Amino acid sequence: MAAATYLFFTLIIASTLCSFGSVPSIEAQKLTLSVYYETLCPRCATFIVKNLARIFDNELITILNLRLVPWGNASTNNSKNATFCQHGPDECRLNSLEACAIDVLHDVNKHFALIYCIEFLAIEGRHKEWQTCFSSLGLPLKPVLDCYESANATKDYENFASYVCKAYKGVAVPMACGSVHLKQKAQ
Repeated sequence: MAAATYLFFTLIIASTLCSFGSVPSIEAQKLTLSVYYETLCPRCATFIVKNLARIFDNELITILNLRLVPWGNASTNNSKNATFCQHGPDECRLNSLEACAIDVLHDVNKHFALIYCIEFLAIEGRHKEWQTCFSSLGLPLKPVLDCYESANATKDYENFASYVCKAYKGVAVPMACGSVHLKQKAQ
C-alpha cells in the first residue's frame, strides 16, 4: 500500500462590506491560501519548489495571504509523550523548525525563501544541511532555534509545573516550586 501524501489547500475569499462609494483596501481584497504540507514528503517538497514558488515570480502573491502549515501526516502517542512523523524524526524536527521560521520571520518572502531552501535540499536528499539555508539567505538562526527549543519544551506537557517554576523569578515562591527554586539557588 502506497504511503499517503498530505498536501491540503484552503482558499478563503474575504467578503468585504463597503459603505457607498468606498473602495476596500488591497489588503482587504486579498485571498488567504493555506497550504498544509509535510516536510520531507517528496511530493510536497516538489510542489513547494516547482509550483508554489511561482506565485512570487508571477505576482500572484500580491493578491494572496500565503499561510504555510508544516505538519502533515504526524501523530502523537500520549502514553509515550511523543510525536511520530511519516518520514521519521527528521521530518518532525524540520516541521517544528519551519513552523518556528514562520512564527519568527513574519515576512512571507523571508520564511518562504527559507522553507523553499529546506525543501529543495530535501529533494536532493541533503535535508540534514538545513542550517546552510540560514547563512545563504542571510537570515538569523538564533531566534528560530530559540523558538524550536521552546516548542520542544512544550511537548513535555506533563511537567508543565516545573517549567513554570523555573521561569518564575518572583520572591513569593509557591510550595509547588520549593524544590525547583532551591536547586536554582544552589547552582
